[in-house]
Amino acid sequence: MNRNQAGSLSLWAISWPIFIESALQVLLRTTDTLMLSKVSDEAVASVGVSNQIIMFALLTFNFIALGSTVVVTQYLGSRRTGEIEKIVASSLGVNFIFGLLMSVVVVLLGGKLLHIFNLGPGLFDMARTYLLITGGALVIQALNTVTVAIIQSHGLTRHTMMVAVGMNLLHVFGNYLFIFGPMGFPKLGVTGVAISTNVSQLIGLAINLFILVRVVRVPVRWFNLIHWDRELVSKVLQVGIPSSAVNLSYNISQIVITSFITSLGPMMLTTKIYTQNISFIIMIIAVSIGRGIQIIVGHLIGAGEREEAYKQVLRNLFRSMLITLAAVAVIIIFRFPMLEMFTESKEIIKMGSALLLLGFLLEPGRNFNIIFERSLQAAGDARFAMKSAILIMWLFSMPLMYLLGIHLGYGLYGIWAGFIIDEWVRGLVLYMRWRSRAWEHKALMPCAEEVSV
Repeated sequence: MNRNQAGSLSLWAISWPIFIESALQVLLRTTDTLMLSKVSDEAVASVGVSNQIIMFALLTFNFIALGSTVVVTQYLGSRRTGEIEKIVASSLGVNFIFGLLMSVVVVLLGGKLLHIFNLGPGLFDMARTYLLITGGALVIQALNTVTVAIIQSHGLTRHTMMVAVGMNLLHVFGNYLFIFGPMGFPKLGVTGVAISTNVSQLIGLAINLFILVRVVRVPVRWFNLIHWDRELVSKVLQVGIPSSAVNLSYNISQIVITSFITSLGPMMLTTKIYTQNISFIIMIIAVSIGRGIQIIVGHLIGAGEREEAYKQVLRNLFRSMLITLAAVAVIIIFRFPMLEMFTESKEIIKMGSALLLLGFLLEPGRNFNIIFERSLQAAGDARFAMKSAILIMWLFSMPLMYLLGIHLGYGLYGIWAGFIIDEWVRGLVLYMRWRSRAWEHKALMPCAEEVSV
């Protein structure tokens, strides 16, 4: 494949495989929840809480993955393809170190981290077991995150999609074996789900590395893995750290919010987990389009086509919002059967269905926010997105959620109202930044036209 070809692909051609891949990742979590619900609601809650910590660890890997995406796309757009091999090797090497460190931290401190959620003895034991097994293999996910990001930066999103399909099928089959115990397999419950997760991730990594070397044709040499190019790593971190800081801050806020909800009782926590599992189906639409736009904008910025990058984002925003609202409508129609797949509790179903109805307000705001955040990151203006998100999140949104949900006693409904306000306020700030065009001077290297002069 011509390394500059991705810049000429349509948003649809790049985004739909990312959507399928992201949907499968959500399906993976939803399948875990659905299968474990046949064991007990406590098993669901334990894995849900543990995944809050796992997701926090995974966000540290995005420092390199997000930065690599932007740097690689801009270098491809500017036709400076000779540096790609060094970027890839350095990114893999750095994330390998991150993965090892996070594995050690989660294994050694997992129990203490779980105490944040004030879990009962039964929930705590299950959550700790799951965390030890999945946390110990975080290095696999660290390498996989970067590998997938590099492949997608070249426009080969269909390849990573097919790997995701295989990983999900393998994981579901593993869950089936270890949860239901056919053919004499031991019924391991939460432990079995964790083992199945690690095995599918390892096989997926091996295949993605093969694609990177043989299909994308980026050689991975031991010398470059160990001897990192400081200038290139600096550029990756210049975008990756602010971009990931937004996600990291959001994830920390979700842990704090989960502790709020835990104080309201186990039923509220379980309702949140079930509702968000269903809502993720809608959220991945915005995430997929945002990632597609990020790849295209990165290529356009590298090629010096800033006006086209500006128009591409605004042109596709309206379409993305319509698609999101249509998806919300479908979820609303089937909200009761979907919730009944997870639980028989009438109280959980009633509250969960009401929260899903609020998706008509929440999801368009989240869509708005994600698209402009990804676009600014692709243009190299990641620091503004970081500063605005963190300030709004912690100085405005979090106090508002506590006020509405805990202090004023509106519970989960009040916290959901805080979610809605947070997404819209952050999205509007980023929209104004994009319209200001201040990002036009944030590119990481001279564009192709400037280099040729």
